Amino acid sequence: MHDSQEILDFWFSPAIGKHWFSSTPALDAEIKLRFENVWRRAAAGELDAWTQTPDGALALLIVLDQFPLNMYRGEPAAFASEQKAVAVSRMSVEQGFHNGMPDDRRLFIFMPLMHSENPDDQNLSVELFRTAGMDPRWPEHHRGIIQRFGRFPHRNAILGRESRQEELNYLASDEAFKG
Repeated sequence: MHDSQEILDFWFSPAIGKHWFSSTPALDAEIKLRFENVWRRAAAGELDAWTQTPDGALALLIVLDQFPLNMYRGEPAAFASEQKAVAVSRMSVEQGFHNGMPDDRRLFIFMPLMHSENPDDQNLSVELFRTAGMDPRWPEHHRGIIQRFGRFPHRNAILGRESRQEELNYLASDEAFKG
């Protein structure tokens, strides 16, 4: 049985933090081995009580938003709990859970909005990063992709969506974001 503090201790450890945006197959496998069951429970709503505290909500967001990207890299399941993560992110912001958090933690409260293909979520992401005084470059980049294509083209093959020619040209270019 995992608790929210165990998730935070794992995710914010120096050994894991250095791989947040450059994971390895070994780390992906470790996360799947250790936390796949907790992700399934979270996706099923069994851990919704974690949303009652800022740290609990943050842990739930890591489980719903970050862990599936690692555990199911290149598979549709990587995005299976994305909408639940967006809802928890929005609730956390409405509750002010991000206020007073260090930026490295606040980042993961906001990140599900940046991962969303919904333009309103993208706009909120950019606004939150700017208001918090955090670097808005990546949220603006993600929002630009959604404004241009209405979705993230790099997800098309994974999700079985047909790519439009404009998206194929983009994916073949040096400017392409691959996720």
